[in-house]
Amino acid sequence: MGKIGGERNFSFGKQMAWAGKNALADRYGEGHYGTQASHTERWRQFCAYAREEGVRDVRQVTADLVTDYGRSLQQQVTNDEIAVSYAQNLLSSVNVVLEAMRGDSQVRVSPSGLVGERNNVRQSAPAGLARERLQQVVSDLRDRSEARVAVVAELARDLGLSFREATLLDARMALQQAGHKGAVNITEGTKGGRGHSIDRWVPVLPVTTATLHRAAEVQGNAHNLIPEGNHYQQWRDHAYHAWSRVAHDTELKGFHDLRAAYACMRYEQLTGYPAPVVTGERTADKENDKAARAIIAAELGHGRVDVVSAYIGSAR
Repeated sequence: MGKIGGERNFSFGKQMAWAGKNALADRYGEGHYGTQASHTERWRQFCAYAREEGVRDVRQVTADLVTDYGRSLQQQVTNDEIAVSYAQNLLSSVNVVLEAMRGDSQVRVSPSGLVGERNNVRQSAPAGLARERLQQVVSDLRDRSEARVAVVAELARDLGLSFREATLLDARMALQQAGHKGAVNITEGTKGGRGHSIDRWVPVLPVTTATLHRAAEVQGNAHNLIPEGNHYQQWRDHAYHAWSRVAHDTELKGFHDLRAAYACMRYEQLTGYPAPVVTGERTADKENDKAARAIIAAELGHGRVDVVSAYIGSAR
């Protein structure tokens, strides 16, 4: 039977994160230190989310709260901020810790059911490929005093960035790089631990330079586009909400759709043929198709070429 009563955090400690760590130690005992460390770190992220929702005691954690957390992770997956596998691991760790603390599985959720399985091959052309569609949304955002959200969307489209990468880009530094090298090195907000250890140069077109100038103006003296006084999660939630209010009746699905539009645009520039997802089949010869996918994978910050199919369609 679960520990439905008890003291704060089921007597495992006063702070949720610390209590979870103690519960894991109680569950696993000696050994399994790597497993405990992984669960502890993932649990800390849930605790941060719970605090934002006003929950500071595990006894107050409900299945609805965990489900909402899963939906927030699914949104990050959709916008290419985190991988499906990582989102599933985050939810699995929440299940493990809650079961260890409660002594039951009453608030257990299905990780795969919440964050889903991404289709590895894109089936429809991204609406953002037609840049005029984005321009209307961007204009509406600026009319609503959402210039930061607008320029993040433009950066996603013009440089193939995820929402996080666009937000953390230092536009002033990027402008200097664009002037010297005709490209921007993307190092902040990247996935997979790549970051500063691997150069990722993305070419800058004339339209991109104009976007960088707007981003630098909005950024001001800061080093990124997160508004002063906000942490990243607050800004991300606000930006997603602002985007959905403006783009809900358009075909633009989200920031990830703009990243896919960049990939399709680059494919046509590199091969001279539309991306397979646009025409319904590969029309470029196999050798050029393969070479273009390798370049696009590098520009998007992916270590595997096969991932590019999720942006531009099948290579078959």
